[in-house]
Amino acid sequence: MASVLVVEDDQFVRSALIRHLTEASHTVRSVGTALEALREVAHVGFDVVILDLGLPDLDGAEALKMLRGITDVPVIIATARDDEAEIVRLLNDGADDYLTKPFSVEHLSARMAAVLRRSRGAAAGGEPPSRVLQVGGLSIDPLRRQAELDGTPLDLTRREFDLLAFLAGRPGVVVPRRELLAEVWQQSYGDDQTIDVHLSWLRRKLGETAAQPRYLHTLRGVGVKLEPPL
Repeated sequence: MASVLVVEDDQFVRSALIRHLTEASHTVRSVGTALEALREVAHVGFDVVILDLGLPDLDGAEALKMLRGITDVPVIIATARDDEAEIVRLLNDGADDYLTKPFSVEHLSARMAAVLRRSRGAAAGGEPPSRVLQVGGLSIDPLRRQAELDGTPLDLTRREFDLLAFLAGRPGVVVPRRELLAEVWQQSYGDDQTIDVHLSWLRRKLGETAAQPRYLHTLRGVGVKLEPPL
């Protein structure tokens, strides 16, 4: 079971989340403001944070950036906002997943389980390859979690790095999207848009586009492959 911090100012929603998570045998602490959340995370080790965006003292998007400055604890955004551009920004700023209100407790449980599997697998069971992966001018060190393109370091988010390293471990192989969801996101189901968003960010950082790919190639209806430029 997990240690969970619920950051939610709506008392009704907050009580419901606490009740559900406690019944599922999780250890739960809760706060109603962003500053309280930052204090809790700075002093208590949590396995996952459920973060509302509409907080009274600070917007949750800003709170997320501040959290990422002090911890890499998995963060699930719980929001009533469904603006695609904002969701993309949140993922880019370090959110591990998001849920749009209203959501069922079953949906929350499934997302939490997936996030915790990824987090615990990275910390324990799923050791990365010990060798540096080389694909053309791309150099990827899974142990140090560093990537370079033609000798220049790449500034990648955690998920961008995981996706790139997974594909680099299978150069030239077309990886189905379902396998990417299972291995990189640790989800048996999900939205293809999640993969597309991260591929778009990776392409931008690799200096390419979907229309003019160099390393990342998408085969419509099949999957994605990473290979060196011709």
